[in-house]
Amino acid sequence: MKLLSKEEFAEKLSNNVFKAITHAADHLGLECYVVGGYVRDLLLERPTSDIDIVVVGSGIDMAETFAQGLKGKYHLSVFKNYGTAQVKWRGQEIEFVGARRESYHRDSRKPIVEDGTLEDDQERRDFTINALAVCLNKQRLGELVDPFDGIYDLDDGIIRTPCDPDITFSDDPLRMMRCIRFATQLQFLIEDETFEAIERNKERIKIVSSERIVVELNKIMAAKHPSRGLADLQRCGLMEIILPELAALDIVETRNGRSHKNNFYHSLEVLESITEKSDNLWLRWAALLHDIGKPRSKRWEPQIGWTFHNHNYLGQKMIAPLFRRLRLPLDERMKYVEKLVGLHMRPIAIADDEVTDSAVRRLLFEAGNDIDDLMTLCEADITSKNEQRKRNFLQNFQLVRQKLRDIEEKDRIRNFQPPISGDEIMKMFGLQPSKEVGLLKTSLKDAILDGVISNNYDEALNFLIAKAESMGLKPIL
Repeated sequence: MKLLSKEEFAEKLSNNVFKAITHAADHLGLECYVVGGYVRDLLLERPTSDIDIVVVGSGIDMAETFAQGLKGKYHLSVFKNYGTAQVKWRGQEIEFVGARRESYHRDSRKPIVEDGTLEDDQERRDFTINALAVCLNKQRLGELVDPFDGIYDLDDGIIRTPCDPDITFSDDPLRMMRCIRFATQLQFLIEDETFEAIERNKERIKIVSSERIVVELNKIMAAKHPSRGLADLQRCGLMEIILPELAALDIVETRNGRSHKNNFYHSLEVLESITEKSDNLWLRWAALLHDIGKPRSKRWEPQIGWTFHNHNYLGQKMIAPLFRRLRLPLDERMKYVEKLVGLHMRPIAIADDEVTDSAVRRLLFEAGNDIDDLMTLCEADITSKNEQRKRNFLQNFQLVRQKLRDIEEKDRIRNFQPPISGDEIMKMFGLQPSKEVGLLKTSLKDAILDGVISNNYDEALNFLIAKAESMGLKPIL
Protein backbone atom coordinates (compact mmCIF):
# COMPACT_ATOMS: atom_id res chain seq x y z
CA MET A 1 0.00 0.00 0.00
CA LYS A 2 1.13 3.54 -0.76
CA LEU A 3 -0.19 6.41 1.37
CA LEU A 4 -0.99 9.46 -0.78
CA SER A 5 -1.03 13.11 0.21
CA LYS A 6 -3.75 15.49 -0.98
CA GLU A 7 -1.38 16.71 -3.70
CA GLU A 8 -0.56 13.15 -4.80
CA PHE A 9 -4.26 12.26 -4.98
CA ALA A 10 -4.83 15.39 -7.04
CA GLU A 11 -2.06 14.30 -9.42
CA LYS A 12 -3.60 10.82 -9.75
CA LEU A 13 -6.96 12.45 -10.54
CA SER A 14 -5.67 14.82 -13.22
CA ASN A 15 -6.66 12.83 -16.31
CA ASN A 16 -9.35 13.97 -18.76
CA VAL A 17 -12.15 12.00 -17.10
CA PHE A 18 -11.67 13.55 -13.68
CA LYS A 19 -11.01 17.01 -15.12
CA ALA A 20 -14.40 16.82 -16.85
CA ILE A 21 -16.09 15.63 -13.63
CA THR A 22 -14.50 18.48 -11.65
CA HIS A 23 -15.64 21.01 -14.25
CA ALA A 24 -19.22 19.67 -14.20
CA ALA A 25 -19.41 19.57 -10.40
CA ASP A 26 -18.12 23.12 -9.98
CA HIS A 27 -20.42 24.36 -12.75
CA LEU A 28 -23.43 22.91 -10.87
CA GLY A 29 -22.10 23.98 -7.49
CA LEU A 30 -22.31 20.41 -6.13
CA GLU A 31 -19.97 18.55 -3.77
CA CYS A 32 -18.55 15.61 -5.70
CA TYR A 33 -16.38 12.65 -4.66
CA VAL A 34 -14.82 9.54 -6.15
CA VAL A 35 -15.52 6.72 -3.69
CA GLY A 36 -15.05 3.05 -2.98
CA GLY A 37 -13.04 0.63 -5.06
CA TYR A 38 -11.31 3.22 -7.22
CA VAL A 39 -9.81 4.97 -4.17
CA ARG A 40 -9.00 1.66 -2.46
CA ASP A 41 -7.17 0.33 -5.51
CA LEU A 42 -5.25 3.58 -6.05
CA LEU A 43 -3.84 3.18 -2.55
CA LEU A 44 -3.13 -0.52 -3.05
CA GLU A 45 -1.51 0.25 -6.43
CA ARG A 46 -3.83 -2.23 -8.11
CA PRO A 47 -5.23 -1.77 -11.62
CA THR A 48 -8.80 -0.49 -11.54
CA SER A 49 -11.33 0.67 -14.09
CA ASP A 50 -14.60 1.15 -12.15
CA ILE A 51 -15.20 4.79 -11.26
CA ASP A 52 -17.98 5.49 -8.74
CA ILE A 53 -18.95 9.11 -8.19
CA VAL A 54 -21.06 10.35 -5.26
CA VAL A 55 -22.69 13.76 -5.56
CA VAL A 56 -24.29 15.62 -2.65
CA GLY A 57 -27.30 16.41 -4.81
CA SER A 58 -28.61 14.87 -8.03
CA GLY A 59 -26.37 12.19 -9.52
CA ILE A 60 -28.42 12.26 -12.70
CA ASP A 61 -28.00 16.02 -13.21
CA MET A 62 -24.29 15.58 -12.60
CA ALA A 63 -24.01 12.76 -15.16
CA GLU A 64 -25.90 14.70 -17.81
CA THR A 65 -23.77 17.83 -17.33
CA PHE A 66 -20.59 15.74 -17.36
CA ALA A 67 -21.61 13.96 -20.57
CA GLN A 68 -22.47 17.21 -22.36
CA GLY A 69 -18.91 18.44 -21.82
CA LEU A 70 -17.21 15.36 -23.29
CA LYS A 71 -15.45 15.31 -26.63
CA GLY A 72 -16.23 12.41 -28.95
CA LYS A 73 -18.83 9.67 -28.64
CA TYR A 74 -20.26 8.68 -25.29
CA HIS A 75 -23.24 6.68 -24.03
CA LEU A 76 -25.41 7.96 -21.19
CA SER A 77 -27.81 5.65 -19.33
CA VAL A 78 -30.21 7.13 -16.77
CA PHE A 79 -32.00 5.04 -14.13
CA LYS A 80 -34.53 7.45 -12.64
CA ASN A 81 -36.08 4.86 -10.31
CA TYR A 82 -32.72 4.44 -8.60
CA GLY A 83 -31.49 8.02 -8.92
CA THR A 84 -28.35 6.82 -10.74
CA ALA A 85 -26.72 7.26 -14.13
CA GLN A 86 -23.85 5.72 -16.05
CA VAL A 87 -21.62 7.25 -18.70
CA LYS A 88 -19.45 5.14 -21.00
CA TRP A 89 -16.64 7.09 -22.64
CA ARG A 90 -13.36 5.99 -24.19
CA GLY A 91 -13.53 2.49 -22.70
CA GLN A 92 -14.38 3.63 -19.18
CA GLU A 93 -17.60 3.34 -17.19
CA ILE A 94 -18.41 6.11 -14.72
CA GLU A 95 -21.30 5.60 -12.30
CA PHE A 96 -23.01 8.62 -10.73
CA VAL A 97 -25.28 8.55 -7.70
CA GLY A 98 -26.60 11.13 -5.27
CA ALA A 99 -25.49 10.75 -1.65
CA ARG A 100 -28.13 8.76 0.23
CA ARG A 101 -29.07 6.95 3.38
CA GLU A 102 -30.69 3.53 3.33
CA SER A 103 -32.95 1.38 5.52
CA TYR A 104 -34.14 -2.18 4.96
CA HIS A 105 -37.10 -4.46 5.52
CA ARG A 106 -36.26 -7.76 7.24
CA ASP A 107 -37.24 -9.96 4.27
CA SER A 108 -35.63 -7.99 1.46
CA ARG A 109 -32.25 -6.76 0.26
CA LYS A 110 -33.95 -3.84 -1.53
CA PRO A 111 -33.32 -0.68 0.52
CA ILE A 112 -35.60 2.26 1.24
CA VAL A 113 -33.56 5.19 -0.08
CA GLU A 114 -33.56 8.83 1.03
CA ASP A 115 -31.32 11.76 0.14
CA GLY A 116 -28.43 12.07 2.57
CA THR A 117 -25.05 13.56 3.35
CA LEU A 118 -21.68 12.23 2.21
CA GLU A 119 -21.22 10.59 5.63
CA ASP A 120 -24.66 8.95 5.34
CA ASP A 121 -23.50 7.54 2.02
CA GLN A 122 -20.20 6.33 3.43
CA GLU A 123 -21.95 4.74 6.43
CA ARG A 124 -24.20 2.65 4.16
CA ARG A 125 -21.18 1.11 2.42
CA ASP A 126 -20.14 -2.43 3.17
CA PHE A 127 -16.58 -2.08 4.51
CA THR A 128 -14.36 0.71 5.76
CA ILE A 129 -11.88 0.13 2.95
CA ASN A 130 -14.72 0.71 0.46
CA ALA A 131 -15.98 3.86 2.23
CA LEU A 132 -13.00 6.04 1.36
CA ALA A 133 -13.87 9.19 -0.59
CA VAL A 134 -11.68 11.77 -2.33
CA CYS A 135 -13.07 15.20 -3.20
CA LEU A 136 -13.11 16.21 -6.89
CA ASN A 137 -14.12 19.86 -6.50
CA LYS A 138 -11.35 22.21 -7.58
CA GLN A 139 -10.93 23.95 -4.20
CA ARG A 140 -10.57 20.64 -2.31
CA LEU A 141 -9.22 18.40 -5.08
CA GLY A 142 -7.47 15.35 -3.64
CA GLU A 143 -8.79 15.74 -0.08
CA LEU A 144 -9.43 12.34 1.52
CA VAL A 145 -12.64 11.94 3.56
CA ASP A 146 -12.35 8.91 5.82
CA PRO A 147 -14.70 9.02 8.85
CA PHE A 148 -14.28 5.29 9.63
CA ASP A 149 -10.47 5.04 9.50
CA GLY A 150 -10.54 2.87 6.41
CA ILE A 151 -7.04 4.04 5.54
CA TYR A 152 -5.68 2.31 8.65
CA ASP A 153 -7.63 -0.89 7.91
CA LEU A 154 -6.24 -0.82 4.39
CA ASP A 155 -2.72 -0.43 5.73
CA ASP A 156 -3.24 -3.22 8.31
CA GLY A 157 -4.94 -5.57 5.84
CA ILE A 158 -8.22 -5.71 7.77
CA ILE A 159 -11.82 -6.12 6.55
CA ARG A 160 -14.24 -4.34 8.89
CA THR A 161 -17.72 -2.80 8.56
CA PRO A 162 -18.19 0.98 9.03
CA CYS A 163 -20.96 0.48 11.61
CA ASP A 164 -22.51 -2.40 13.60
CA PRO A 165 -21.69 -5.54 11.56
CA ASP A 166 -24.91 -7.28 12.68
CA ILE A 167 -26.91 -4.47 11.09
CA THR A 168 -24.66 -4.40 8.01
CA PHE A 169 -25.05 -8.12 7.33
CA SER A 170 -28.68 -8.43 8.36
CA ASP A 171 -29.67 -5.51 6.10
CA ASP A 172 -27.87 -6.95 3.06
CA PRO A 173 -26.75 -10.56 3.63
CA LEU A 174 -24.81 -10.66 0.35
CA ARG A 175 -22.25 -8.50 2.17
CA MET A 176 -21.21 -11.61 4.11
CA MET A 177 -20.11 -13.23 0.84
CA ARG A 178 -18.49 -9.98 -0.28
CA CYS A 179 -16.61 -9.77 3.02
CA ILE A 180 -15.04 -13.17 2.49
CA ARG A 181 -14.47 -12.47 -1.20
CA PHE A 182 -12.59 -9.21 -0.53
CA ALA A 183 -10.52 -10.90 2.20
CA THR A 184 -9.63 -13.64 -0.30
CA GLN A 185 -8.82 -11.37 -3.24
CA LEU A 186 -6.80 -8.88 -1.18
CA GLN A 187 -5.36 -11.54 1.16
CA PHE A 188 -6.64 -9.51 4.11
CA LEU A 189 -7.89 -10.73 7.49
CA ILE A 190 -11.48 -10.31 8.64
CA GLU A 191 -11.76 -8.43 11.94
CA ASP A 192 -12.98 -10.75 14.75
CA GLU A 193 -16.19 -8.84 15.52
CA THR A 194 -17.05 -8.72 11.83
CA PHE A 195 -16.43 -12.46 11.38
CA GLU A 196 -18.48 -13.30 14.46
CA ALA A 197 -21.36 -11.25 13.01
CA ILE A 198 -21.23 -13.40 9.87
CA GLU A 199 -21.55 -16.49 12.06
CA ARG A 200 -24.57 -14.98 13.83
CA ASN A 201 -26.28 -13.85 10.64
CA LYS A 202 -25.43 -16.75 8.32
CA GLU A 203 -29.07 -17.89 7.97
CA ARG A 204 -29.90 -14.52 6.37
CA ILE A 205 -28.02 -15.64 3.24
CA LYS A 206 -31.14 -17.65 2.34
CA ILE A 207 -32.91 -14.49 1.10
CA VAL A 208 -30.14 -13.88 -1.46
CA SER A 209 -30.57 -15.28 -4.96
CA SER A 210 -28.30 -18.08 -6.16
CA GLU A 211 -27.22 -15.89 -9.07
CA ARG A 212 -25.79 -13.25 -6.72
CA ILE A 213 -24.13 -15.84 -4.48
CA VAL A 214 -22.42 -17.62 -7.35
CA VAL A 215 -20.96 -14.34 -8.68
CA GLU A 216 -19.12 -14.00 -5.36
CA LEU A 217 -18.20 -17.70 -5.29
CA ASN A 218 -16.66 -17.47 -8.75
CA LYS A 219 -14.64 -14.42 -7.71
CA ILE A 220 -13.34 -16.39 -4.73
CA MET A 221 -12.54 -19.32 -7.01
CA ALA A 222 -10.66 -17.04 -9.41
CA ALA A 223 -8.47 -15.56 -6.65
CA LYS A 224 -4.79 -16.32 -6.22
CA HIS A 225 -5.51 -18.43 -3.11
CA PRO A 226 -9.18 -19.46 -3.26
CA SER A 227 -8.82 -21.92 -0.39
CA ARG A 228 -8.57 -19.00 2.05
CA GLY A 229 -12.09 -17.87 1.23
CA LEU A 230 -13.52 -21.38 1.10
CA ALA A 231 -12.05 -22.17 4.52
CA ASP A 232 -13.63 -18.96 5.87
CA LEU A 233 -17.00 -19.94 4.36
CA GLN A 234 -16.74 -23.26 6.18
CA ARG A 235 -15.62 -21.73 9.49
CA CYS A 236 -18.48 -19.23 9.62
CA GLY A 237 -21.16 -21.76 8.61
CA LEU A 238 -22.10 -20.26 5.23
CA MET A 239 -20.70 -23.25 3.34
CA GLU A 240 -23.21 -25.62 4.91
CA ILE A 241 -26.01 -23.43 3.55
CA ILE A 242 -24.73 -22.64 0.05
CA LEU A 243 -22.61 -25.73 -0.72
CA PRO A 244 -23.63 -28.49 1.71
CA GLU A 245 -22.08 -31.16 -0.52
CA LEU A 246 -18.67 -29.65 0.14
CA ALA A 247 -19.28 -28.88 3.81
CA ALA A 248 -20.13 -32.56 4.36
CA LEU A 249 -16.50 -33.46 3.59
CA ASP A 250 -15.28 -31.69 6.73
CA ILE A 251 -15.25 -34.73 9.00
CA VAL A 252 -12.75 -37.31 10.22
CA GLU A 253 -14.04 -40.60 11.60
CA THR A 254 -11.98 -43.04 13.59
CA ARG A 255 -12.79 -46.71 14.17
CA ASN A 256 -10.53 -49.31 15.75
CA GLY A 257 -7.78 -46.72 15.75
CA ARG A 258 -8.03 -46.15 11.97
CA SER A 259 -8.98 -42.75 10.59
CA HIS A 260 -9.59 -41.36 7.13
CA LYS A 261 -8.31 -37.95 6.06
CA ASN A 262 -10.38 -34.77 6.19
CA ASN A 263 -11.57 -34.63 2.60
CA PHE A 264 -12.68 -30.99 2.85
CA TYR A 265 -9.18 -29.71 3.53
CA HIS A 266 -7.77 -32.28 1.11
CA SER A 267 -10.01 -30.76 -1.59
CA LEU A 268 -8.73 -27.28 -0.75
CA GLU A 269 -5.17 -28.57 -1.01
CA VAL A 270 -5.92 -30.02 -4.45
CA LEU A 271 -7.53 -26.73 -5.49
CA GLU A 272 -4.48 -24.74 -4.39
CA SER A 273 -2.22 -27.05 -6.41
CA ILE A 274 -4.42 -26.57 -9.49
CA THR A 275 -4.46 -22.79 -8.95
CA GLU A 276 -0.66 -22.72 -9.18
CA LYS A 277 -0.85 -24.38 -12.60
CA SER A 278 -4.00 -22.99 -14.25
CA ASP A 279 -6.42 -20.06 -14.22
CA ASN A 280 -9.14 -22.25 -15.81
CA LEU A 281 -12.13 -21.56 -13.55
CA TRP A 282 -13.88 -24.82 -14.42
CA LEU A 283 -10.78 -26.93 -13.78
CA ARG A 284 -10.70 -25.25 -10.36
CA TRP A 285 -14.36 -26.18 -9.80
CA ALA A 286 -13.56 -29.77 -10.78
CA ALA A 287 -10.71 -29.80 -8.27
CA LEU A 288 -12.95 -28.43 -5.52
CA LEU A 289 -15.76 -30.91 -6.20
CA HIS A 290 -13.78 -34.00 -7.19
CA ASP A 291 -14.47 -35.83 -3.90
CA ILE A 292 -18.06 -34.74 -3.14
CA GLY A 293 -19.23 -38.33 -3.64
CA LYS A 294 -17.18 -39.57 -0.67
CA PRO A 295 -19.73 -39.04 2.14
CA ARG A 296 -22.30 -41.13 0.25
CA SER A 297 -19.83 -43.88 -0.62
CA LYS A 298 -18.01 -44.14 2.72
CA ARG A 299 -17.99 -47.62 4.22
CA TRP A 300 -16.11 -49.35 7.03
CA GLU A 301 -14.58 -52.68 6.03
CA PRO A 302 -12.85 -54.40 8.99
CA GLN A 303 -10.15 -55.99 6.85
CA ILE A 304 -9.35 -52.82 4.91
CA GLY A 305 -10.54 -49.83 6.92
CA TRP A 306 -12.44 -46.88 5.47
CA THR A 307 -13.34 -47.17 1.78
CA PHE A 308 -14.90 -44.78 -0.73
CA HIS A 309 -15.62 -47.13 -3.64
CA ASN A 310 -17.10 -45.45 -6.74
CA HIS A 311 -17.11 -42.02 -5.11
CA ASN A 312 -16.06 -40.55 -8.46
CA TYR A 313 -19.20 -41.87 -10.21
CA LEU A 314 -21.45 -40.75 -7.36
CA GLY A 315 -19.76 -37.33 -7.43
CA GLN A 316 -20.26 -37.07 -11.18
CA LYS A 317 -24.02 -37.57 -10.72
CA MET A 318 -24.10 -34.84 -8.06
CA ILE A 319 -22.65 -32.15 -10.34
CA ALA A 320 -25.76 -31.37 -12.43
CA PRO A 321 -28.12 -30.87 -9.44
CA LEU A 322 -25.48 -28.73 -7.73
CA PHE A 323 -24.92 -26.57 -10.81
CA ARG A 324 -28.68 -26.25 -11.32
CA ARG A 325 -29.27 -25.14 -7.71
CA LEU A 326 -26.45 -22.56 -7.77
CA ARG A 327 -27.42 -21.30 -11.24
CA LEU A 328 -24.01 -22.27 -12.57
CA PRO A 329 -23.96 -22.87 -16.35
CA LEU A 330 -25.59 -26.10 -17.52
CA ASP A 331 -23.71 -26.20 -20.81
CA GLU A 332 -20.37 -27.65 -21.88
CA ARG A 333 -18.71 -26.17 -18.80
CA MET A 334 -20.86 -28.32 -16.52
CA LYS A 335 -20.22 -31.39 -18.69
CA TYR A 336 -16.49 -30.70 -18.46
CA VAL A 337 -16.64 -30.67 -14.65
CA GLU A 338 -18.79 -33.83 -14.68
CA LYS A 339 -16.27 -35.58 -16.90
CA LEU A 340 -13.25 -34.70 -14.79
CA VAL A 341 -14.99 -35.66 -11.53
CA GLY A 342 -16.13 -38.97 -13.05
CA LEU A 343 -12.73 -39.84 -14.51
CA HIS A 344 -10.37 -38.56 -11.83
CA MET A 345 -9.71 -42.02 -10.37
CA ARG A 346 -8.92 -43.64 -13.70
CA PRO A 347 -5.32 -42.45 -14.14
CA ILE A 348 -4.64 -43.24 -10.48
CA ALA A 349 -5.89 -46.80 -11.02
CA ILE A 350 -3.69 -47.12 -14.10
CA ALA A 351 -0.69 -45.72 -12.23
CA ASP A 352 -1.27 -48.26 -9.47
CA ASP A 353 -1.05 -51.23 -11.85
CA GLU A 354 0.85 -52.14 -14.95
CA VAL A 355 0.02 -49.56 -17.61
CA THR A 356 -1.59 -51.44 -20.51
CA ASP A 357 -2.23 -49.99 -23.96
CA SER A 358 -5.90 -50.91 -23.69
CA ALA A 359 -6.42 -49.02 -20.41
CA VAL A 360 -4.62 -45.94 -21.73
CA ARG A 361 -6.50 -46.10 -25.03
CA ARG A 362 -9.86 -46.14 -23.21
CA LEU A 363 -8.85 -43.29 -20.95
CA LEU A 364 -7.76 -41.21 -23.94
CA PHE A 365 -11.04 -41.94 -25.73
CA GLU A 366 -13.24 -40.99 -22.75
CA ALA A 367 -11.28 -37.88 -21.74
CA GLY A 368 -10.85 -36.59 -25.31
CA ASN A 369 -9.38 -33.10 -25.52
CA ASP A 370 -9.61 -32.75 -21.75
CA ILE A 371 -7.00 -35.45 -21.09
CA ASP A 372 -4.27 -32.95 -20.16
CA ASP A 373 -6.54 -31.20 -17.64
CA LEU A 374 -7.53 -34.59 -16.22
CA MET A 375 -3.90 -35.59 -15.73
CA THR A 376 -3.17 -32.22 -14.07
CA LEU A 377 -6.09 -32.80 -11.68
CA CYS A 378 -4.93 -36.33 -10.88
CA GLU A 379 -1.40 -35.21 -10.14
CA ALA A 380 -2.75 -32.47 -7.85
CA ASP A 381 -4.90 -35.11 -6.10
CA ILE A 382 -1.79 -36.82 -4.69
CA THR A 383 -1.51 -35.03 -1.36
CA SER A 384 -0.06 -37.90 0.67
CA LYS A 385 2.22 -36.91 3.53
CA ASN A 386 4.27 -40.03 2.68
CA GLU A 387 6.81 -38.44 0.36
CA GLN A 388 8.03 -41.74 -1.07
CA ARG A 389 4.49 -42.84 -1.93
CA LYS A 390 3.82 -39.42 -3.50
CA ARG A 391 7.00 -39.67 -5.60
CA ASN A 392 6.03 -43.16 -6.76
CA PHE A 393 2.60 -42.01 -7.92
CA LEU A 394 3.98 -38.97 -9.73
CA GLN A 395 6.61 -41.10 -11.47
CA ASN A 396 3.90 -43.50 -12.59
CA PHE A 397 1.87 -40.58 -13.88
CA GLN A 398 4.80 -39.60 -16.06
CA LEU A 399 4.67 -43.11 -17.50
CA VAL A 400 0.93 -42.71 -18.10
CA ARG A 401 1.52 -39.37 -19.85
CA GLN A 402 4.15 -40.92 -22.11
CA LYS A 403 1.82 -43.82 -22.93
CA LEU A 404 -0.93 -41.31 -23.77
CA ARG A 405 1.40 -39.53 -26.19
CA ASP A 406 2.50 -42.81 -27.79
CA ILE A 407 -1.03 -44.17 -28.20
CA GLU A 408 -2.36 -40.89 -29.58
CA GLU A 409 0.45 -40.70 -32.12
CA LYS A 410 -0.09 -44.29 -33.21
CA ASP A 411 -3.87 -44.74 -33.09
CA ARG A 412 -5.39 -41.23 -33.11
CA ILE A 413 -7.89 -42.29 -30.47
CA ARG A 414 -8.67 -38.91 -28.93
CA ASN A 415 -12.34 -38.07 -29.72
CA PHE A 416 -12.34 -40.77 -32.41
CA GLN A 417 -15.48 -42.10 -34.12
CA PRO A 418 -15.42 -45.71 -35.37
CA PRO A 419 -14.69 -45.90 -39.12
CA ILE A 420 -18.15 -47.38 -39.77
CA SER A 421 -21.20 -45.51 -38.48
CA GLY A 422 -24.47 -46.86 -37.16
CA ASP A 423 -26.27 -45.82 -40.37
CA GLU A 424 -23.76 -47.79 -42.45
CA ILE A 425 -24.22 -50.84 -40.20
CA MET A 426 -28.00 -50.70 -40.71
CA LYS A 427 -27.63 -50.47 -44.50
CA MET A 428 -24.94 -53.16 -44.55
CA PHE A 429 -27.07 -55.74 -42.75
CA GLY A 430 -30.58 -54.50 -43.63
CA LEU A 431 -31.42 -53.58 -40.03
CA GLN A 432 -33.73 -51.03 -38.43
CA PRO A 433 -32.61 -49.18 -35.29
CA SER A 434 -32.35 -52.02 -32.79
CA LYS A 435 -30.36 -53.70 -30.04
CA GLU A 436 -28.34 -55.56 -32.67
CA VAL A 437 -27.12 -52.29 -34.21
CA GLY A 438 -26.06 -51.01 -30.78
CA LEU A 439 -24.26 -54.27 -30.02
CA LEU A 440 -22.33 -54.16 -33.31
CA LYS A 441 -21.34 -50.50 -32.75
CA THR A 442 -20.18 -51.22 -29.20
CA SER A 443 -18.27 -54.32 -30.25
CA LEU A 444 -16.47 -52.37 -32.98
CA LYS A 445 -15.57 -49.53 -30.60
CA ASP A 446 -14.32 -51.97 -27.95
CA ALA A 447 -12.26 -53.90 -30.48
CA ILE A 448 -10.47 -50.71 -31.51
CA LEU A 449 -9.97 -49.48 -27.94
CA ASP A 450 -8.71 -52.91 -26.81
CA GLY A 451 -6.25 -53.03 -29.69
CA VAL A 452 -7.87 -56.09 -31.31
CA ILE A 453 -8.00 -54.20 -34.61
CA SER A 454 -6.52 -50.93 -35.84
CA ASN A 455 -8.57 -47.79 -36.26
CA ASN A 456 -9.09 -48.12 -40.03
CA TYR A 457 -11.99 -48.97 -42.35
CA ASP A 458 -10.82 -52.28 -43.81
CA GLU A 459 -10.08 -53.92 -40.47
CA ALA A 460 -13.33 -52.50 -39.04
CA LEU A 461 -15.32 -53.96 -41.96
CA ASN A 462 -13.80 -57.45 -41.62
CA PHE A 463 -14.41 -57.38 -37.85
CA LEU A 464 -18.05 -56.33 -38.28
CA ILE A 465 -18.80 -59.05 -40.85
CA ALA A 466 -17.31 -61.70 -38.55
CA LYS A 467 -19.17 -60.36 -35.52
CA ALA A 468 -22.46 -60.14 -37.43
CA GLU A 469 -22.10 -63.75 -38.63
CA SER A 470 -21.67 -64.89 -35.02
CA MET A 471 -25.02 -63.21 -34.33
CA GLY A 472 -26.71 -64.87 -37.30
CA LEU A 473 -26.59 -61.77 -39.50
CA LYS A 474 -25.31 -61.56 -43.06
CA PRO A 475 -24.42 -58.49 -45.13
CA ILE A 476 -26.74 -57.52 -47.99
CA LEU A 477 -24.95 -57.97 -51.27
